[in-house]
Amino acid sequence: MGAPGVVYQLDISPNLDQLAQRAAAVLADQLKLALAQRERVLLALAGGTTPAAAYRLLGQAQLAWDRVDVLLGDERWVGPQDPSSNARMLHETLLAHGPAREAVFHPVPTERDTPLASAEAFEQTLRQLCAGDPPVLDLILLGLGDDGHTASLFPGSAAAGVSDRAVAVGEGKGLERITLTAPVLSAARQVVFLVGGAGKQEALRRLLDPSESALRTPAKLVQPHSPVLVLADAEAAGLVAGGA
Repeated sequence: MGAPGVVYQLDISPNLDQLAQRAAAVLADQLKLALAQRERVLLALAGGTTPAAAYRLLGQAQLAWDRVDVLLGDERWVGPQDPSSNARMLHETLLAHGPAREAVFHPVPTERDTPLASAEAFEQTLRQLCAGDPPVLDLILLGLGDDGHTASLFPGSAAAGVSDRAVAVGEGKGLERITLTAPVLSAARQVVFLVGGAGKQEALRRLLDPSESALRTPAKLVQPHSPVLVLADAEAAGLVAGGA
């Protein structure tokens, strides 16, 4: 299922707790595979509330975390101690207590004078870490908003249409944001969506609908060559489970 050229593999967990366990296991397995193939592995993670439980579990995985570079797929343009900061959420979950403390985290430098300056600095970091144009990340975990956005590519936003830069300034839900662009998200070796809750039913149905427009559902802009793994709980998959 999915848009032409994009293959979506839907993996449904019974509830949110088991979805978190499944996500942590999938990410750990993907990281192990990548670490076996490459000296360093580049991991980009989603912010928001849905993945926090998965990150706590993933942080306990016994991996060569000192060879993993961790970035955020997007960040709100707020200070690192702001309650809405994705970097703060990662520090309180994935990077808090377990083996994952050894990972090398590269936060978005939101302390710059303007969102554009932050975006340019983050792009420089990304290009130093990643070969390729657009830069190629090994593994990206993405969320899905109830409006069909992913990272900070919101419907109708300028960031969703940026194709000549790796990082763009976006705006969504009243906040300025820094986001990886669709070409970078699409260049990743492996893309995983994490979708939980009944409020995401319609957005997930649209993501998996081959006829759905990327203008309305910017998550459709993510078009990697490898199959996209969609991890969802039973409530989120309520409109699509019968056809999965």
